[in-house]
Amino acid sequence: MICVDVSDVRLAQPDKVLFDGLDVTISRGDRVAVVGVNGSGKTTLLRILTGDLQPDSGEVRFGRGARITMLEQDPVLPPGTVAEYLGDGWEVAAVATSLGVQPLFDRRTDELSGGQAKRVALAKMLADNSGGASGAAENAHDMIVLDEPTNHLDLEAIEWLESRLVSMSAALVLVTHDRHALDRLTTKVGPSKVVELDHGRCFVHQAEAGTSAYATYLDARAERVEREEKEESTRKILARKELAWLRRGAPARTAKPKARLRTASEIVSGGPRDLGVRGNDLELGAGTTRLGNQVVELIDVGQRFGDGDAATTIFQGVDLVIEPGSRLAVVGPNGSGKTTLLDIVAGRREPAMGTVKVGKTAVVGYADQHAASLDPDITVRQMVAGPLREPDHEDKALLEKFWFDATAQYAPTRMLSGGEKRRLQLVMVLAQKPNLLILDEPTNDLDLDTLRSLEEFLDDWPGAVVLASHDRAFLDRVADHVLAIEPGGSMRRVPGGVSGWLSERAALSGKPKASAPRSASPDSTKRATKGKPKQASSGPSPSTIGRKLRETEQAMVKAQKRVDSLNEELAAATDHTVLAERGAVLVEAQAALDELEATWLELAELADS
Repeated sequence: MICVDVSDVRLAQPDKVLFDGLDVTISRGDRVAVVGVNGSGKTTLLRILTGDLQPDSGEVRFGRGARITMLEQDPVLPPGTVAEYLGDGWEVAAVATSLGVQPLFDRRTDELSGGQAKRVALAKMLADNSGGASGAAENAHDMIVLDEPTNHLDLEAIEWLESRLVSMSAALVLVTHDRHALDRLTTKVGPSKVVELDHGRCFVHQAEAGTSAYATYLDARAERVEREEKEESTRKILARKELAWLRRGAPARTAKPKARLRTASEIVSGGPRDLGVRGNDLELGAGTTRLGNQVVELIDVGQRFGDGDAATTIFQGVDLVIEPGSRLAVVGPNGSGKTTLLDIVAGRREPAMGTVKVGKTAVVGYADQHAASLDPDITVRQMVAGPLREPDHEDKALLEKFWFDATAQYAPTRMLSGGEKRRLQLVMVLAQKPNLLILDEPTNDLDLDTLRSLEEFLDDWPGAVVLASHDRAFLDRVADHVLAIEPGGSMRRVPGGVSGWLSERAALSGKPKASAPRSASPDSTKRATKGKPKQASSGPSPSTIGRKLRETEQAMVKAQKRVDSLNEELAAATDHTVLAERGAVLVEAQAALDELEATWLELAELADS
């Protein structure tokens, strides 16, 4: 059954085209992920697919009788209590328990936080579609559209949600920054595809049976970028040659050659398409204050709320030393006290018991969950400058490094997307030049490109990082140590990192752990084609393997940049001596990259075994 068919659809804003010439058909059972940078039109496209918005041109046809529903990023619930909204029955109870919604049953919907409202709306959608693979639910839909469904869920709830979505027979269309979810949900069930929105252009990546559409998209995008860079390099080489020829000849004084000279100059200085500030790398670094030997130490720290017999202990007996260069991730179910612990480390909250020692040179930068609390009427440039001075050229340059162009800099913050607000929050935090960075759910609403840039920044950042996140790929990449808040309020270091903690939780609850598909590693592009990994009969601990994996990935990134730089030098060189020298260096650099990729494959095999 066809749910929706989109043909030659175009939609533009006053300052840019969001997408043009989009063709995609979604049938019952399909799995479709929409990807693109913040502001590229992902949520807008979802609204077109549900019929809530009309495109500027093109056709959108819906299947006869197709039932379509959408989970908004910020859903608005009807008046009443949560229990009245959800209804009753075993389906509601089961879903509400898995999403942590049951404690909210007696609350009024207008008293819920944004995250709580999102979980309640998700629970309602899943309960209404509880027929699973049989599709027997009375209110089941033919197509379900989800906009950032994993925001505000803990790690266990995300794994449960993935399993639930895999079992559904309805078409699934989603926007998410969770790379594990993208990989799994576009692999387990077919047909699967990824719709990529790229600066006004549209690409639909269809996966072969049994393979990951997310991995297919990554491969295709990498090949497209490489091809465009080569084509642009060739164009500029030809233009430089023509420019040199025109400048040498006397005919350059005539009108026609002058026109040709201007055209050649424009080719040299221009590019195939204007990416604006997005054409440059995201430069998150704004400097770091020198850090001494002591950062933060917690001695027998605990926190409780309430008084007397009604007091509730969140956690207790926490002994923790945060050293220079530490990379600590705090995990635990929703409500276990992760944010409270981060507040104590940051000095925002005093503990109910124990002692907190802070180093004299520690400068704390805290990016909390409340990016949406930015004053909606203040412009972006005023927000960065602060209330005591006018924005200047340094503020402008800083914002451009963070991918805010001139239009965005003069816009009030209410006009920003969720991801842009999160990026603005990072600007304001890093502008303080902290040496202790505390991140509470930093990946919410960020697009995949910004996520990768944040990970690369943290790889080389010299300060200490303490974070809480539900993004498994982000935690695996950034964190060296994982601290778990256990039931009863104790805290311990977890062997095996996030995967080890999830396995332990699944064993305790008697549930099988949901495994990620083996078809692709999130953010890999061509690793699977480089060779066959070796088997290891015995080896180091999971945490050691994880650390070596991250170190190898960092080295691979640097090696790839070296290879790319040498290729650019060769493309621009004309002297045969330089060509020979650079060619020899390139051979060595490529061999080093190949060796690193082989090492990565061996370590990845050990991590999966």
